[in-house]
Amino acid sequence: MPWKECSVMEERLRFVARLLEGEGMSDVCRSFGISRKTGYKILQRYRAEGVEALCDRSRRPVRYANQLPDQIEAMILRLKQDKPHWGARKIRELLVRRLAGEYRIPAISTVHAVLDRHGLVARSRQRRRFKAEGTPLSQAPMPNDLWCADFKGEFKLGDGRYCYTLTVTDQASRFLLTCEALESTRETGVFRCFQSLFAERGLPTAIRSDNGLPFASPNGLYNLSKLSVWWLRLGIRIERIKPGHPQQNGRHERMHLTLKREATRPPGRTILQQQERFETFRREFNEERPHEALAMQTPAERYATSPRPYQGLPELTYPMHDRDIIVTACGRICMHRKKINISTVMAGQRLGIKEVEDGIWIVSFMQYDLGYIDLEQKTLQTIDNPFATGV
Repeated sequence: MPWKECSVMEERLRFVARLLEGEGMSDVCRSFGISRKTGYKILQRYRAEGVEALCDRSRRPVRYANQLPDQIEAMILRLKQDKPHWGARKIRELLVRRLAGEYRIPAISTVHAVLDRHGLVARSRQRRRFKAEGTPLSQAPMPNDLWCADFKGEFKLGDGRYCYTLTVTDQASRFLLTCEALESTRETGVFRCFQSLFAERGLPTAIRSDNGLPFASPNGLYNLSKLSVWWLRLGIRIERIKPGHPQQNGRHERMHLTLKREATRPPGRTILQQQERFETFRREFNEERPHEALAMQTPAERYATSPRPYQGLPELTYPMHDRDIIVTACGRICMHRKKINISTVMAGQRLGIKEVEDGIWIVSFMQYDLGYIDLEQKTLQTIDNPFATGV
């Protein structure tokens, strides 16, 4: 508010005085350099509360999000000490009875969080928000232990369109499994490429990629994408290099340098022509070009098809859980007529849920625990990233 050089209280008093003397709101506001909206707000406060209303008001929030009064937290801990075998729901019920309207009663999840923070909840690992990072990387001594996937940087074709090159190599043998010229990095085309590749070469133990689309999703649960969820369903472990560290996929990046020099300069006129160049390069790279790291053997002499055939997606069952549930197309599950957001990358997947405490459920995908659901808050609270353990 552009007040002049004097006390703000004083200036507001002068402003109100001129209005009370009969001057028009527009003229007075123009004189003081403020908007009519601000002028009417000052006048309204004066009429409602008098001169004291013209003083500066505190900008302190009425309440702080997620802040629990100390006395309430202390009471929760005392109740837990008295009833060590009681969970968050029962402890909260005691709070309701003892406080009886004196304070706002915290949610079950808040009580659970207080107990968890003070080490009063039996759990296998400390809960925390997931932070995108790399995963443990394997050594992969044998063919098909690890495949490396990436998109080579896009380049323009002779017809003016861009080409996005999907490449997959075998880490141990350096065998170039596929080199596909695509019109975009969308998941649909990448899915088709991997389906054909799995049908031809079988399934690897793990696939290593960077943290970009479509291999990972910055907005997906634990940075998963629909593509990486599909890999997990097939029993393929996912590995991700640390963001900003392409050297962790160095063998693959070195192949990209050779690919760029020998198959894209100059580029093809069309996608089909460029794909023909890629096929020629792939055949030469695998079958003719000796590799120094392979004792001058070719990748084709070291590579063998995976013994794990691709037979589609296996069924998911959860015998150790209370029930299973399907994630909707919008990324939610429905429990007790309540909708809980999971993630759209899990759409169509079957999850297992098990009640670990009254109103608190653990949610699992295959052998991975995704987090806890609080039915009262209708949210999924994530835990340690289960896909960064290398299991």
